[in-house]
Amino acid sequence: MSRSQGKVASRARRKKVIAQAKGFRGRSKNTFRMAKQRVQRAMQYQYRDRRTKKRDFRALWIQRINAGARLNGLTYSKFMNGLSLAGIDLDRKVLSDIAVHEPEAFKSLVEQAQAALGQDVPAKAAATQAAPKDAAPQDAEAAATA
Repeated sequence: MSRSQGKVASRARRKKVIAQAKGFRGRSKNTFRMAKQRVQRAMQYQYRDRRTKKRDFRALWIQRINAGARLNGLTYSKFMNGLSLAGIDLDRKVLSDIAVHEPEAFKSLVEQAQAALGQDVPAKAAATQAAPKDAAPQDAEAAATA
């Protein structure tokens, strides 16, 4: 009986790798040996970056929530603690979207978090909203000399 050589399967396998290398630069797109290495490396990057993307977006959402919370007189950690004490279960993605696109709704969430924490609006936030920016350094100099 004659030996099976598998030419069809080999060609199909090589064509598949070359197709995956579409868009690569130089010989990496049409030379099987180089394309195989580049495709393998690309798959490693894909695997790694699918996880990195989740990390990056979570960090972005936290930065947006923190910025919105600080505009309303709370830090991120106190705001999130207040939300959990108030029984408000919104994830960070939704909270960041509210902070960016609906500041009034986010302010009401901050007020609910403050109420759950048992806090009034912090004095620092109230002072920065009430006093003009030019008056603050003069008051600091007067306090330092007195």
